Amino acid sequence: MMLFEPDFSDLPDCKLTYIPDFLDLNRAKELFHSLLKQVPWQEDTITVFGKTYNQPRLTALYGETGKAYTYSGITMYPHPFTPELEALRQLVAEKSGATYSSVLLNLYRNGQDSNGWHADNEPELGNHPTIASVSLGEARYFHLKHRQHKELRVKVLLEPGSLLVMAGATQQHWLHQIPKTARPVEPRINLTFRKILEAR
Repeated sequence: MMLFEPDFSDLPDCKLTYIPDFLDLNRAKELFHSLLKQVPWQEDTITVFGKTYNQPRLTALYGETGKAYTYSGITMYPHPFTPELEALRQLVAEKSGATYSSVLLNLYRNGQDSNGWHADNEPELGNHPTIASVSLGEARYFHLKHRQHKELRVKVLLEPGSLLVMAGATQQHWLHQIPKTARPVEPRINLTFRKILEAR
């Protein structure tokens, strides 16, 4: 697979950095299989327009303080960081220049597992949060679109071992998703590191 680093410098209202070779491919493969087996994955339900569905992916939350995290009407309570996840958190912090108190893991079991258009803009993340996403397993396309300027859309293939950092005003002005795909794909895990702030 060819690894490349797209240039996001011309995109307005955002700060995006993509590092395709953040993790060595062998390390990425080992970490994927370890997390797949050891993480206590859960399947939550979501309610959309009065109808309740199973969320189209499995999730798990790890954190350093036990603070709950709520998104899309789902409240998750964190497990303590494992040594493996703590080591990865330190690597991500060093590379991105930010600090993180929690990590939300998503397991996409096949091409029908997805994550719809959204922004990571929950109040407990504060203004202009930095979200760092590590991808493992199958490569999947990541889409972004500007909230106001509908013609501004970006698509990037998130390769295994890659790191995508969204910072600055990205969550205020852009939405992102992992869409469904009809092509046969293997499972994918992504780890989204974030800092949950103290309640005010």
